[in-house]
Amino acid sequence: MAKYQGIKIVSKVEVNDKKTLAIVYTPGVAASCLKIKENPETSFDYTNRENSAAVISFNYEKSLERAIFLKTSLGIDAYPFEISSTQPEKIKLIVDTIEPSFGAIDLSLICDSVKNIDFNVKIPVLKEPVSDLKTFFLCVSKNLFMFNCDKLTGDTNEKSLQLRKMAGGVVETQLTEEEHIKPVAIVSDGSAVLGLGDIGGEAGLPVMEGKAVLFQELGDVSAIPLCLKTQNADEIIETVLLLQNSFSGVNLEDIKAPRCFEVENTLIEKADIPIFHDDQHGTAVVVLAALLNALHLAEKKIEDVKIIFSGAGAAATAVCKLILSVGAKNIIMYDIDGAIYKGRSRNNFAHEEISNYTNLKCSKAPLKDEIKGADVFIGLSAPNILNEDMIKSMADKPIVFALANPTPEIMPDKAVEYGAFISASGRSDFPNQINNSLVFPGLFNGVIKNNIKKITNEIKLNCAFALASMVKEDELSRDYILPDALDRQVPVTISNNCT
Repeated sequence: MAKYQGIKIVSKVEVNDKKTLAIVYTPGVAASCLKIKENPETSFDYTNRENSAAVISFNYEKSLERAIFLKTSLGIDAYPFEISSTQPEKIKLIVDTIEPSFGAIDLSLICDSVKNIDFNVKIPVLKEPVSDLKTFFLCVSKNLFMFNCDKLTGDTNEKSLQLRKMAGGVVETQLTEEEHIKPVAIVSDGSAVLGLGDIGGEAGLPVMEGKAVLFQELGDVSAIPLCLKTQNADEIIETVLLLQNSFSGVNLEDIKAPRCFEVENTLIEKADIPIFHDDQHGTAVVVLAALLNALHLAEKKIEDVKIIFSGAGAAATAVCKLILSVGAKNIIMYDIDGAIYKGRSRNNFAHEEISNYTNLKCSKAPLKDEIKGADVFIGLSAPNILNEDMIKSMADKPIVFALANPTPEIMPDKAVEYGAFISASGRSDFPNQINNSLVFPGLFNGVIKNNIKKITNEIKLNCAFALASMVKEDELSRDYILPDALDRQVPVTISNNCT
């Protein structure tokens, strides 16, 4: 009989083409998010939550051994955690906070420490050993097959809903005989999910499962979706710090600005493992790579062009900073309140900081006026805010990156019809997909392989330049400015540049 040493988080779906990618991740994933937003109980239908359990103890190896036992004996997808505090209030914080990700929580390894704690959760919590584990957990395994997406019917959203309901989400655990490698935690509070906004932890879980699929399929990295019930920055930080010995690294995801800046900066300072906010820095790397190639095609230099940003949240701010670091000089950012400029009354601390380097003339003109003569539009904001007149008013050979997801600021084909020289979006069903999946799987593979504890700006720039250079001169075209999201050589290249 095999002696299992570890657990991997793997995909229930083989992602080998863009149609499947669209069903597993964006844009199809939004359909299940919205269903769960309407009724949080359906998170048990559209994700693997129904068969997921967290095993928490004060020793990671003991939790791992218990998780392997639960998988072997009951088919439960059990995830091992180590909590670094024995204080009852800390244990309660963890159990209450991670509830949206699991169908049950196993505390039997620390039963003496938790018997008097009153947890505020609706799922079963095992405080002491029981004779009938199967009845207690009430988990439902749908892990007996690799699901065939050819069986699905309808449009992308309908197929995505069918897949998740029939397969029980898109990830599961797999026992391995190899030495166990701790997973990356995909941590989210559900406050800024795709283009859906603040939909909460349960409703954000399908997205985090989709990210876990891409981690494994593209980067051979095991990643655990960890959606939180809290949206308090201090509690998010404390949760990660208390559990950090359970992970190889942390990928922060879909946390609203400016909260995300505080969470990321504090964790980078205090954690002993690499912290990466993918919405910020993954987006920044891939946008910079795309922009370098688009400007090359347009025969323009980054230091000469006028760049308009729609959106000034986490992603836009990070993209702006990375572009500034390679020589951009003329950038104006917009949010829902208009142009961002130094001293604006509605600025938060992140706006005020970025205004030191952007909109140096303190323009207060509306977007429709300031976009006139612009060379580049980068949208990380809201659907359908760019129109025909705005594109036609831009400079010669305008570059339009409309990256709101799942519905962009303008549909890519319409942008081209209205005169965009190069049009890109975050969608997998149009050319020039600008997607973080080109970055984070390979980046974490390299970070783990090279035992890197901090992801520096130099690493991000190395990855951006390497990604851009993967499109050879004779291949570069208006419809091909980045490698394909499913090109298996991309994560290898990114990983090799994480030094």
